[in-house]
Amino acid sequence: MTAGSDITPCPPVVDYTAADQARAADEIMALPESAVVVEMLGDYAVLRDQARACR
Repeated sequence: MTAGSDITPCPPVVDYTAADQARAADEIMALPESAVVVEMLGDYAVLRDQARACR
């Protein structure tokens, strides 16, 4: 990016294997509904969607 440019580079989106995603889902399901990390993961999902749309 050059100085004075209005272009913001898109952040990279990390790809997770199906096995990692399944393990994460199992771990999330084991958490209590009131766990703050569940809300944080929802925010992270939104950021990932925005990064994908940026490409």
